[in-house]
Amino acid sequence: MFNTKLPTQSELPTSRQLLRSTVIAMGVAAALLVTVVMPSEYAIDPTGVGRVLGLTQMGEMKEVLAEEAAADAAVQPAAAPVVQAPAPGQVAPHEQVAAAPVAEPVAEPVAEPQQALKTDEMTVTLKPGEATEIKLEMLNTATVSYEWATNGAPVNHDTHGEPYNGPQGYYHSYSKAKQVKGDKGEFTAIFDGTHGWFWRNRSNSDVTITLKTKGEYLSVKRVI
Repeated sequence: MFNTKLPTQSELPTSRQLLRSTVIAMGVAAALLVTVVMPSEYAIDPTGVGRVLGLTQMGEMKEVLAEEAAADAAVQPAAAPVVQAPAPGQVAPHEQVAAAPVAEPVAEPVAEPQQALKTDEMTVTLKPGEATEIKLEMLNTATVSYEWATNGAPVNHDTHGEPYNGPQGYYHSYSKAKQVKGDKGEFTAIFDGTHGWFWRNRSNSDVTITLKTKGEYLSVKRVI
């Protein structure tokens, strides 16, 4: 048992002192909310203190990462269809005996667009956190060689293609990398569609990208 002396009435804080302490605590909490929490979590900096302390840049980076994660999730490759095995005793589709073919009129072949050999050069400038995309319209088995380079700052890139009228979110990636200053190579389209490059500037300064292409494509344009 502890023989602790109870405080006297005069030693206890008055109602005015408690109210004052509460007001001071609320003021400190509000100041921390405006100068620390809002800039670092939501990139909202009404006082400018967050940017001086480097907290606003942290909040802006979180917003960009969240947007990029959402964009990546929206373009995940579609799952390949599952082929079920035939039940026991059932003949597989490729083992079934085909019926006698019925003669049908032969249709005239449809002429495909002519793919002339093209050469182009395009330049784009990205601000910090900004992204862009340049696409070529190509037919199946068409080939293109390319080379691109920045003016010094590294960028993230993804070289990919999307088929005309393909499943939503489906794409085929030819190559990708993070924090690189250039890339060159060649790829062959595996379907009719748009094929090209996506870049995002993750640095703190503007970056200029120059792309050179040569090959069998119908057109080239910046889509973002």
